[in-house]
Amino acid sequence: MDITEQRIIQRAKSGDRDAFAELVDLYKDKVYHVSYRMLGNQQEAEDVAQETFLRVYANLDNYDPQYKFSTWIYRIASNLSIDILRKRKKNLSIDAEITGAEGVDWHDRLADTSKGPEEEVLIDELQEEVQDAIMGLNPKYRAVMLLRYIEDLSLQEISEVVQLPISTIKTRIHRGREALRKKLRFM
Repeated sequence: MDITEQRIIQRAKSGDRDAFAELVDLYKDKVYHVSYRMLGNQQEAEDVAQETFLRVYANLDNYDPQYKFSTWIYRIASNLSIDILRKRKKNLSIDAEITGAEGVDWHDRLADTSKGPEEEVLIDELQEEVQDAIMGLNPKYRAVMLLRYIEDLSLQEISEVVQLPISTIKTRIHRGREALRKKLRFM
């Protein structure tokens, strides 16, 4: 964690609302995206992001600075998202049809504006297929896959977020990749 972020956190801990607003600005998009990718629903992701920051505000004194702040806040958002997934009481299988998936924010980063309309349509279809495959993963695999490949967290950071041993994280990433491979028919 950089020194500036540490100072903001210390100011927020001492009750400085402007400092807390800075923390929200720093993390609001990341928290929303983690939640959205886990839930596939914009409204639920917005609700989780809001609840995450309410919990951060209420529990800021419990934050342990020996860990990265981002890890702590991702853990809160991930746990809240998992709670919503549990409440849905659906068994998500690889072949399950997903409702409420409203597109993928990260597809804009993959799209090449110099491509022709046909190529863009093919890319959009592939991205939709990948998003559907990700949403079709078992939530325990989806969470670690998103944290690893979309949020680019290390295995140690993922372990801290989901509170599981690194060996379990490695297994879930491997199984998640295999499930995606089967779903997408890649060899």
